[in-house]
Amino acid sequence: MTQAFRISILALATMIVSPVLAQDRLKVAIGQRGVFENSVSELGQDAGIFKKHNLALEILYTQGSGESQQAVISGSVDIGIGIGTVSALSAFQKGAPIRAIGATMKGSYEVWYVPANSPIKTFKDAAGKTVAFSTRGSSTNLLVMGLEKVYGVKVDAVATGSPPATYTQVMSGQIAIGWTAAPLQLDAILDGRTRIVARGSEVPEMREQTVRLIAVNAGSLEKNRDAFRRYMEGYRETLAWLYESPDSMKVYAKWAQTTEEIARRTRDDFIPRANADPDNISGIDQAMADGIAFKYLSEPLKKEQLDQFFQLMKK
Repeated sequence: MTQAFRISILALATMIVSPVLAQDRLKVAIGQRGVFENSVSELGQDAGIFKKHNLALEILYTQGSGESQQAVISGSVDIGIGIGTVSALSAFQKGAPIRAIGATMKGSYEVWYVPANSPIKTFKDAAGKTVAFSTRGSSTNLLVMGLEKVYGVKVDAVATGSPPATYTQVMSGQIAIGWTAAPLQLDAILDGRTRIVARGSEVPEMREQTVRLIAVNAGSLEKNRDAFRRYMEGYRETLAWLYESPDSMKVYAKWAQTTEEIARRTRDDFIPRANADPDNISGIDQAMADGIAFKYLSEPLKKEQLDQFFQLMKK
């Protein structure tokens, strides 16, 4: 037996004993890059966590959850991160091929702000003024409607896209009140260039409500449910690393292009871990009531419809 033949036999035996499995590929649409809840897929992939679950993620960023949702519905992506709950339920009620396999956020940590020299002191002063939200149908869209109700005012709500794009419009005087979510533009708030005039957490109906979801294309889910199950396993593992590892905030800060201090404050001061739990869905009855009030839903979804829409993959 020649040396070359022995090597070939050994290589074949190794392949038989330890087969190399091809990774499943999933396309993931995510709203604004830099936001904490939107970091899980990319940071988990960079850390090799999703690879452990035999997945390769193809990630693209959008201007907001409304745009991400459309990508899911059209089938151009498999997964949409941070999709507004009411908007997703509305699309499902209208027959769109969309399902939810988890949550990204309960409650709200978004804030609305003005330049430091603005005469606007509170959201009460926003009557008739331009107020930003990300995209039509997003959770920020609903939060602006909720703030109108809380403060008893009617504003001129404007879709401005991402927090950086919104900041430019606010500081140039095109928009009176901007929106952001930590850590984006948190430095401007901390150093006094801008002032917070309202918080999403002021909308009482949304405090205990799952406001954003991990939504998936129904056809993709049907074709390879196991890949989505493994995605959720990787998501949970990445989230645990972000909250528990002493080094994770260095990685997150670099990804979000911010300081480690702001990264840590974002996680610890704005987002309790329980609020980021992907397996905890809460406040859906209230979400449907809001959907009806804001004319996103024609009527509450029945139990069998909710059972079809929510395809949770708990541990």
